[in-house]
Amino acid sequence: MILRLALLLGLVAGAAAAQQVSEADGVVLRGLDKISGQVYDIEMRSGQTAAFEQLRITLNSCRFPVGNPSGDAFAALEVADAIQGTTVFSGWMIASAPALSAMDHARYDLWVMRCTTS
Repeated sequence: MILRLALLLGLVAGAAAAQQVSEADGVVLRGLDKISGQVYDIEMRSGQTAAFEQLRITLNSCRFPVGNPSGDAFAALEVADAIQGTTVFSGWMIASAPALSAMDHARYDLWVMRCTTS
């Protein structure tokens, strides 16, 4: 299963590398508290760390297809659980395939909506 996922991620990364992309200034993420059902939109800039409940999210990069900022977004994120002191996600999340590289947390879901350019 892990090997299959790694191969699939490699194919997606290869496809993203083959596609011309632009670097965005920021990202819009959507977070879900699975217990309360509350949904949050989180806007952040590259290099910034934002708090979402007990999670600390750092945006390293957000990329989108050239000339289409509302198109498929790819965001490099680091997500840490501040209470447990652990990293819960580190890598690329893809807006069009949120389950492909999902964050595994018992209480929270997080996914990429789009990149922002201003």
